[in-house]
Amino acid sequence: MEGLKFRRQQRIGPFIADFVCFEKKLIVEADGRQHYEGEQKKKDADRDSWLREHGFEVLRFSNNEIMSSTDGVILNILEHASARLSASQAPSPLNGEGLGEGDVDGCL
Repeated sequence: MEGLKFRRQQRIGPFIADFVCFEKKLIVEADGRQHYEGEQKKKDADRDSWLREHGFEVLRFSNNEIMSSTDGVILNILEHASARLSASQAPSPLNGEGLGEGDVDGCL
């Protein structure tokens, strides 16, 4: 996909991402119906918040959306990826804040 490299089922801290492009710090989640109900919806919101705090952007698509509008999903992913700086281009954290070695188990 436009030269982007995604890894499937990748551990990032305490979570497993469906797909992640480390260069862009972009996560793509393919969600079944259970992700839009009750406790799972709250768990996903907490998970997304943690991932954003660690510099990742999370895109969520329903399985139905992926199957019925594949081109639209791909376009959405490409637009978000092109809007993000590569992780190597991102400015260094100020005052020592941000990820330190070992802060995100196995993500880099």
